[in-house]
Amino acid sequence: MQHNNNNHSYRFDGRVAIITGAASGLGRAYAMLMAKRGALVVVNDLANTESVVAEIKALGGAAAGCNESVLNGRRIVECALDTFSGLDIVINNAGILRDRSFANMSEAEWDAVIQTHLLGSYRVTRAAWPHLRAKGYGRVIFTASGSGLYGWYGQANYAAAKMGCLGLANVLAIEGKRHGVHVNTICPIAGSALSATVWPDSVIRALSPDNVAPVVAYLCHESCPTTGGVFEAGGGWVSALRWQRTSGAMLSGPSGNLMKELAGKWRDVLDFGSGGNLGILDSYQAVLPTMPSDAAQEWAAFIAKLEAQGH
Repeated sequence: MQHNNNNHSYRFDGRVAIITGAASGLGRAYAMLMAKRGALVVVNDLANTESVVAEIKALGGAAAGCNESVLNGRRIVECALDTFSGLDIVINNAGILRDRSFANMSEAEWDAVIQTHLLGSYRVTRAAWPHLRAKGYGRVIFTASGSGLYGWYGQANYAAAKMGCLGLANVLAIEGKRHGVHVNTICPIAGSALSATVWPDSVIRALSPDNVAPVVAYLCHESCPTTGGVFEAGGGWVSALRWQRTSGAMLSGPSGNLMKELAGKWRDVLDFGSGGNLGILDSYQAVLPTMPSDAAQEWAAFIAKLEAQGH
């Protein structure tokens, strides 16, 4: 099938998509929307994929169920290849919660969450990666969370796993770009089986997974130019995220009392441009925070500061 990058019908005809954790919640919403728009969908979950597959087929779509653990990523990819003879899209959505304060969290609760979210996302994507690279086209979605970005009581395991997924996505976006493989990360805000354990029923009802699905689908569409992005989405709201850092402070060197010097400059370290004369580099230029978009920019700014100090 010929695919046109200028096609604004936003369909996925002929595209094969694996969606993990797709028996309910967010994954089901992704599967239903993409199938309605022509995608050939592998509905992956440990159980109950039959009902989603039946719904898709009843609407005239094409889908296959795959009741494999994401730890068996190779088998999930094989299901796509055996059933639909190809693979274009991977949406890493499967997840579990084992909420408990860090002091009381067991090794088993830590391991279960890390394995499902981080190791599972790795194994599915790793199995798909050579096929996407060889094809010269692919769309991969990882799922992170506000728990990792900002912290959430009782979710040390979940937050660590989700930030691990974000770090993996950042690297794969760089490695996949020249092969036509785009990799993005979604931080969904939606009522689901997971969020039902931490949010009240009124909030769950207000935040339908159907409001997140179009964002994920657009990121998976061939017309979307973005790779390496991080997006929060929920309740009809979508935003992009990026790192920001202060101008910081340079210390004089190992010969001085660096801790005392650092204490004296600590306000400079923390200042994002809002603190009185801390925001002034000289009489003409305000010290504003920077937003490095990649590691090269991060290092370039750091080296410039060293050179300015005569190093």
